[in-house]
Amino acid sequence: MEILRAFKPGSDLLGNGELADRTGLSRATVSRLTQTLVGMGMLQQEPLRKGYRLAPAVLSLAHAMRSGSTILQVAAPLMRALAESKRINVGLAAPDRDEMVYLESIRYSRRVAFRNVVSGQRVPMELTSLGRAYLATTAPARRKLLFEVFKARRGTQWQSLLAEIEQSIKSVRESGFCAASWQPEVVALATPITTTEACHSLNVSVSTVESLDSVVDALAAPLLELREAIEKALSRRGED
Repeated sequence: MEILRAFKPGSDLLGNGELADRTGLSRATVSRLTQTLVGMGMLQQEPLRKGYRLAPAVLSLAHAMRSGSTILQVAAPLMRALAESKRINVGLAAPDRDEMVYLESIRYSRRVAFRNVVSGQRVPMELTSLGRAYLATTAPARRKLLFEVFKARRGTQWQSLLAEIEQSIKSVRESGFCAASWQPEVVALATPITTTEACHSLNVSVSTVESLDSVVDALAAPLLELREAIEKALSRRGED
């Protein structure tokens, strides 16, 4: 699994040396595991370029996960309805280690943004409203471990980021959501949803030149109403 995790957007072809560097495994172990993964149909080998790429079977696993997710089945239509009515972006993400992974991303913001978020895309937990909403739900011991990872990654920026994260956690506990603007002219609000599957984060975002406060005033209520609608639909699903 660590070999498969080493493949990220922008690194479609990796050799044994690069895989060893990314996973911390020895070259001998990587060589053995890559051959096993080729035999299992999870990797494709390109001998001329001396590397490996993910095989189509990996995508089929992602499709099985998405089609089998109860929260996606329930949330996606409600998310699309809000995105269309408000002309905003609506996303649903789940934690994976120290990052958040988008399960669904519906884009309807009026202004064109420089980034296009798609299902499966990862975003930093410590910088985003999605990640901070999730952090508000974690046990103190788990949050402490994550903070150590963030501190090592962010260096001198960590103290200011820590203050922002703590404020976001307070906002979630007091108001049910938090807001962040970690990229230019993009404002996002997020709220946690805890289900039997896992803890997820739901967000709304817009590409705008308006202030964060004005976006919060406009979108906080629709976000919380969407969360309530999803939770009620999930509850009805569980009763059936």
